[in-house]
Amino acid sequence: MRPEDLHVDPDIHRASTLPAEFYLHPEWFARTRDAVLATGWHLVADQDRVRVPGQCFPFTLLEGVLDEPLLLTRDQDDHLRCLSNVCTHRGMLVCEGERNQTSLRCRYHGRRFGLDGRFLSMPEFEGVENFPSASDDLAAVPVATWNRFVFASPAPAMPFETLAVEMQARLGWLPFERMALDPSRSRDYLVRAHWALYLDNYLEGFHVPYVHAGLTGTIDYARYRTETFASGSVQVAPAAAGEPALEPPSGSPDHGQRIAAYFFWLFPTTMFNVYPWGISVNVVKPLAPDRTRLSFLAYVWDDALLERGAGAALDRVEREDESVVEAVQAGVRGRFYRRGRYSPSQEIGVHHFHRLLAERLRTSTPGR
Repeated sequence: MRPEDLHVDPDIHRASTLPAEFYLHPEWFARTRDAVLATGWHLVADQDRVRVPGQCFPFTLLEGVLDEPLLLTRDQDDHLRCLSNVCTHRGMLVCEGERNQTSLRCRYHGRRFGLDGRFLSMPEFEGVENFPSASDDLAAVPVATWNRFVFASPAPAMPFETLAVEMQARLGWLPFERMALDPSRSRDYLVRAHWALYLDNYLEGFHVPYVHAGLTGTIDYARYRTETFASGSVQVAPAAAGEPALEPPSGSPDHGQRIAAYFFWLFPTTMFNVYPWGISVNVVKPLAPDRTRLSFLAYVWDDALLERGAGAALDRVEREDESVVEAVQAGVRGRFYRRGRYSPSQEIGVHHFHRLLAERLRTSTPGR
């Protein structure tokens, strides 16, 4: 498949979907890793992991695909940092567990760094010329926050503010300060399908009446709509009569409406599903052309509404989605499927996703 084969017409009435080969070939999975995943912003932690000066939180960004060892720190000046977690001497991991400390020390040969990543000291290096230099500092990685969520990117293609501005404008009135993580409702799922197929399914409500009978009864499907913005989209699901709903204040584009749920997607892999009870965060973690891990994180601000409305049976909805997406993965492997067409009224979000993917892939340099 050539790069030009990924072209998606900007007019949804004329456009065809991404070709089947995109979801199948390891070459395109590798290209996507470098051009899309390595240049995107990814949700990596809750600020509670690094709330106090001195706290350090090591993690691997997109384990199994990017495999980038990174480290969140909060330095003594109360600045949040994201650093490479690889010692600049011989490549050892610098921090190997969550802890609170005043500096970082590599246990291999004793090289020390400040919590801001600056080189501090190294034993047995007397007489080494041109040492230390800037290359001896831990590399700084772009980091950003939205409410209590921490995002990082190895090489962002856009400022984080560009990514989050629409979501903040739409959701800024909600009681984020009251929400608490509910571990009992947070879980991981393994989906036997390409990560983009999972996003294709998430980004349209077209399938809801056919796949999610329970969810259908809680929303007003006739008024369900999708809006796109530069680096993502939102699906707005008005509530059915008598169902719990968010009631946006004056100044919101949805003022006067009762909203069962907002489904926000931030390119490429993060979703914020907003319900009257709180937020379910979905983080997509690609593993292989036919394997994806999904992390669901539930943040609750009104537990009295947990079992009601559009956000009630999330585990069941996820399993229904898994069944469909895995069947699509089997289908696109068939010799008779090439590519499909879009519903202009129902698949706006999928078309937008494919356009963003195709543009990033067509303009990228292989292996970068």
